[in-house]
Amino acid sequence: MSIPLVLASASPARLSTLRAANIDATVLVSGVNEDAVLVQAHQASTAAGYGALEAADAVLALARAKAEDVARDHQTNALVLGCDSMLEFGDMVVGKPQTVEIATERWHAMRGKSGVLHTGHWLIDDRDNGTGATLGATASTTVHFAHLTDAEIDAYVATREPLNVAGAFTVDGIGGPYVSAIDGDYHTVVGLSLPLLRELLAQLDIAIHELWSSP
Repeated sequence: MSIPLVLASASPARLSTLRAANIDATVLVSGVNEDAVLVQAHQASTAAGYGALEAADAVLALARAKAEDVARDHQTNALVLGCDSMLEFGDMVVGKPQTVEIATERWHAMRGKSGVLHTGHWLIDDRDNGTGATLGATASTTVHFAHLTDAEIDAYVATREPLNVAGAFTVDGIGGPYVSAIDGDYHTVVGLSLPLLRELLAQLDIAIHELWSSP
């Protein structure tokens, strides 16, 4: 019998990534206030003398908050995985644009350039007979964007796909043709790094094949 996994994320891409890897996760979406989590994490970082919160630490803080929220509010009897992604582009760190205007502005800035997509992962052993262990890490991958024309940007934004994804793009959807190359783990850009998940599981003495839904 496989070890159950709960995904504390509403992202269809993350769930599809797990299912493609033979892991049939249950989705339980957290209700955390992401802005409040980031403010608290920034204050903690500053108070500890580390300065402003780095992008890699910001996504990790959000991933942890999501996983802890789900583990606290539900009797999962499972491993709980929280994830969050942001794009670091120049001196900006951006999440979901939400509006056509912001998505268009970002693509005009990003075309022909590159950024770093950070995805934080937090794993909690919330099984009834588990250890209660809690741990996480961030995976980062450099993304190179094609030099889109104004017409291509307008057409892509009109699909509304980029409005609700980190960095205003996907690599596994309509936005795929507009990503010219990546340096690092492809799955990180989708939103869930399978190699990093394997490493986190190993720290709990769990092999990733123990989560497979079928042999």
